[in-house]
Amino acid sequence: MAVAMSSTCPGLYCGRTFVNQSFEGQCGVCPRGQRTNFEKICVKCTGSPELYDWLYLGFMAMLPLVLHWFFIEWYSGKKSSSALFQHITALFECTAAAIVTLLLNDPVGSLYIRSCEVKMLSDWYTMLYNPSPDYVTTLHCTQEAVFPLYTIVLIYYAFCLVFMMLLRPLLVKKIACGLGKTDRFKSIYAALYFFPILTVLQAVGGGLLYYAFPYIILVLSLVTLAVYMSASEIQSFKNLVAKKKRLVVLFSHWLLHAYGIISISRLDKLGQDLPLLALVPGPALFYLLTARFTEPNRILSEGGNGH
Repeated sequence: MAVAMSSTCPGLYCGRTFVNQSFEGQCGVCPRGQRTNFEKICVKCTGSPELYDWLYLGFMAMLPLVLHWFFIEWYSGKKSSSALFQHITALFECTAAAIVTLLLNDPVGSLYIRSCEVKMLSDWYTMLYNPSPDYVTTLHCTQEAVFPLYTIVLIYYAFCLVFMMLLRPLLVKKIACGLGKTDRFKSIYAALYFFPILTVLQAVGGGLLYYAFPYIILVLSLVTLAVYMSASEIQSFKNLVAKKKRLVVLFSHWLLHAYGIISISRLDKLGQDLPLLALVPGPALFYLLTARFTEPNRILSEGGNGH
């Protein structure tokens, strides 16, 4: 039976808990794991994350891993043979952190998680919508209306940092013999900088990232692929296949392209969305086919000859 709510509880995120056919407590913030329904009654979230929610969590989980790999490669250089082991260790750290985070989330002990449906951008910023029914007293109804998409990322970053501090220093100390004593730990120092940045990014811009991450993936993957191929002087298919590392980088970017396309389309209509994946090799093929026409030395020489 529907229960009419009092006009003293007008806030979108304020409600009262309905227990044993009666309201429990005054109007205020709903307990964690609950959010208000259209009758302003706190209701427990029993749904499961949608595909787009999982893709968002996957994007946020990939950020520290990609940054780990980037700084490991940046500071290892050509003299060190330990980069591969550090890459594997970083992957293990992030994977273990993700599994532990899922197991500790409600319901505890299961990789399944329950979640509240994300309806609008304001769901991420409930602190900005505390109502004032009498224009004097403010009802503080700040809650995680997008449970658990907001806090689960922060918990994951915390476990990533813990596992990194437990495993990486020992590994680097034993196998990074090609680096100096100060250089071998620089990738770890870099992580101590980017983890706080990622935490603030999630805390402040989580809602914006939720809606923008597919386009961020596509733009960044296209830019970084073009920069890498230009820096590596890859201008033909022969240059591309000359080293296995180049193929690994190319396929990694293709996976990111596909991830971004799937996130944008959400695969709502498989018949229309799956063919879009055929566009994944497009940027790399376009670069290889046009690179020789944009080679700086050639442009300068033709300009000097008056062509």
